Amino acid sequence: MKKIRLYFHLTLFFVSIFACAKPAQSEAAAASQNYTLPPGSPVQRYGALHVSGRYLKDQHNNTITLRGQSFGWSTWWPQFWNPGVVNWLTDDFKTDIVRAAMGIDVKPAYLNDRARQLALLKKVVDAALAKGSYVIIDWHCEAFHREEAVAFFKEMAKTYGHHPHILYEIINEPNKTQTWEQVKAYAAAVIAGIRAYDPDNIIIVGCPHWDQKIREVADAPLTGYNNIMYTVHFYAASHGQWLRDDCAYALSKNIPVFVTECNGSEATGSGRIDYPQWEAWFSFLESNQVSWINWSVSDKPNELCSILLPGAPANGGWTASQLTESGKYIRAKLRGYSTRK
Repeated sequence: MKKIRLYFHLTLFFVSIFACAKPAQSEAAAASQNYTLPPGSPVQRYGALHVSGRYLKDQHNNTITLRGQSFGWSTWWPQFWNPGVVNWLTDDFKTDIVRAAMGIDVKPAYLNDRARQLALLKKVVDAALAKGSYVIIDWHCEAFHREEAVAFFKEMAKTYGHHPHILYEIINEPNKTQTWEQVKAYAAAVIAGIRAYDPDNIIIVGCPHWDQKIREVADAPLTGYNNIMYTVHFYAASHGQWLRDDCAYALSKNIPVFVTECNGSEATGSGRIDYPQWEAWFSFLESNQVSWINWSVSDKPNELCSILLPGAPANGGWTASQLTESGKYIRAKLRGYSTRK
């Protein structure tokens, strides 16, 4: 009898040890286990992504270039954060990837409107999963909200990290007051949180001066991590050959670059569209196999980087007359590069 009790207690002990050793899975993760990938969809074609040297690779170890469209801030354009827009971008604009730019510290945003912002994010991410589109979960702010970011990305990794669709952009644009060493320290904390639950999906790290100081990254990159990329943001009428030269320097140092935000306008989002510089950027990105995402799905009046005119339908189906000048231009560009006709 004593032996039976001993074996019973030992069994309970070891079961509890192994249960604690495995990261807990959230209810949301359990509810989002299975998606059938549509034939020919980006994720069906490319599968789980990884980084090798400076290149983004697919499941067959082929170098690939992803091209896509960013949603505007969830703060100001929540009406577009829905499955209809994800589907329209994937099918009509021929995007491989969408970027969910969730506002963090403006109002309303994640730090003061958490439930609503998470609901908006979930709509976009779940729609991307169903559509077979890659999706970037973007912590869209400049400041280091380190504790909140670690907790948020842990939950995202627990909920969605088992899907190959997911990429994490852990800070949108560190500003000119933040050093690269400070960004690295922040990144190390957030990466550790993600990797506790998701060992391999791509993590994208920003750099100082609104993602222009890529030379500093090249000279002192993060070490000891897998599947890390670094972002550069450009607006062609403000950021020209000098920033392409800095990107070329980083690439020569084997730094994997992903342009998660760009447009042909000035950095303000308006001013003018510099088509020669925009074309020079596309030539550079394509020749160097650097992935890129255009900014943004929004309908701000008189804003050049918004792809929609005021009054455009909230759930896609846009006609040419409902697109801005830059919206028509980027749609043609994305469709021209796509092999999905």
